[in-house]
Amino acid sequence: MYKWMKNIFIVTFLLVSAGMAYGNDYSCDKHFIFFPGGPEGGPFGTVVYNGAVAAAEHTGCKVDYYWSNWNPEIMIRQFKEAVALRPDGIAIYGFPGDEAMRPIIKEAYRNGVAITTMNTPLPKLEAEFKTKGFGYAGAVLYDAGFNLAQEGAKVCGLKAGDKAFVWGLLSMPNRGDRTKGVVDGLEKLGIKVVYQEISDKVNSDASQGTPVYVATYSSNPDIKMAVTDHGGLTASLPTYMKAAGHGTGEVCGAGFDLSPAITQGIKDGYIDIVIDQQPFIEGYIPIIQLYLTTKYGFAGLNMDTGAAFVTKSNIDLVAPLAAKQIR
Repeated sequence: MYKWMKNIFIVTFLLVSAGMAYGNDYSCDKHFIFFPGGPEGGPFGTVVYNGAVAAAEHTGCKVDYYWSNWNPEIMIRQFKEAVALRPDGIAIYGFPGDEAMRPIIKEAYRNGVAITTMNTPLPKLEAEFKTKGFGYAGAVLYDAGFNLAQEGAKVCGLKAGDKAFVWGLLSMPNRGDRTKGVVDGLEKLGIKVVYQEISDKVNSDASQGTPVYVATYSSNPDIKMAVTDHGGLTASLPTYMKAAGHGTGEVCGAGFDLSPAITQGIKDGYIDIVIDQQPFIEGYIPIIQLYLTTKYGFAGLNMDTGAAFVTKSNIDLVAPLAAKQIR
C-alpha cells in the first residue's frame, strides 16, 4: 500500500480520536448512500466497495450500498430513489453524464443532500456545486486511456500499420473519454484500430463477451493487441483468448485495473499490461468527502487516484493486495 494511502487512514483516525480526546465531537452521526457500481461481487466494484467500507469504519458513518450492474439507467433510477430517502449524502458514479444527472442532483441539493462522484467525473456539475462539497475521486480518464495505449503498444512491440482491437464504451458521456484516449493513443502511433462497443449485456456480465471476442478475431486474424476498457472484461481476457484458440504470446492483452483474476492472467502470460486506477481510493475518498462536507461544510475535493502500469515485471509487488481486493 502506498505511503500516502496510509497517511490518509492515519489522518482520519487522528482527526476522530483527537477530537474526542480534546472535547470536540468528530464522530459521525451522518447517513450516506454509496454506489459501488456492480454487479455485486464483481472484481472492480468489490474493490471500490471495500474502500468505502474502510472509510465508513474509520469515520463511524452509516453507509448503505446500491449495486447497479454498471447500467446507467439502473443508476439513474436508484439515484432518484436514494435522493427521495433524504440521506445526508450520496456518492455516485458519473456514468449517465452531466445532463442526465443534473435534475436529480439539483433535487438532491434542494432537499439538503450532499453529492460527490467517483470513477467517472461530472465536470459541469462539479464546477457548479464544488462549494457545496461536490468532489471527484478517480483517474483523469482520457489521459489514462491515452497513456495505456502508448505504453501498451511499446510493451506489445506494435509498430505503425499493425492492428489493435479496442473494446470500449465510446458511446457513454464522460466515461467514454477513456476509450477515446485509447483509440487516439494507438492511432497517433499509426496503429489501425478495430473498435467494438461493449454491449449492455457484456457490460453487466463479462462472461457474455466470449462470442464477441471470438467473432472479432475470426474476422481480423491479424490483430496483434487487445485492449479492454473495462475491469471485468480485462479479467476475462484469458477466457476469451483460450476460446479463440490463442495461447500466451499470440495476442498481447492490455486493459484496466487489478483483481485476483487479472493478477493471475498477468502471471500466466495472457495479460501483458494493465493500468491501475486504484479503485480502493475511489471508494474511500468519497465517504471522507461526504463526512467533511456534511460535518464541517468543506468544499469539494478533486483527487486523481493515479495510473500505475502493472506488468509481469512488477506484479509480485501488488499481487498480495490484489488478493485481498485492496488493489
